[in-house]
Amino acid sequence: MRVYAVFDTNVLVSSLLTKNTDSATAQVVNAISDGVIIPLYNQEILDEYEEVLHREKFSFSDTAIRGLLSVIRQFGLAVSPSPTGEILPDMDDLVFYEIVMEKRKDDAYLITGNLRHFPQREYIVTPAEMMIIIK
Repeated sequence: MRVYAVFDTNVLVSSLLTKNTDSATAQVVNAISDGVIIPLYNQEILDEYEEVLHREKFSFSDTAIRGLLSVIRQFGLAVSPSPTGEILPDMDDLVFYEIVMEKRKDDAYLITGNLRHFPQREYIVTPAEMMIIIK
């Protein structure tokens, strides 16, 4: 099974923070290079990933950040979203929602650790829920 998914930035942060390789966040990120999850992105999302992952409070190595972003670009699919008119609690998250909506016809998912930031939909899932879906 291969699925399209937009990764909310908090999932990538969690995957780099965890020391537990069996955690759901680590597993969903590893599923990218395994060819199971095809990440969806656009330049705005890549820019956010870059900015957030380089925040001093996380202390992620530049090598780890470059490696993760390289995997997303290599195995992912760039998508140009159409406006949805959706109003979200945090409008900075709108790009993630619009990308997933652009590929909903292909059963795309949005993986997030902050479900409350998005409308309650069956295709907006936590990393643990995504692992159940792909297994």
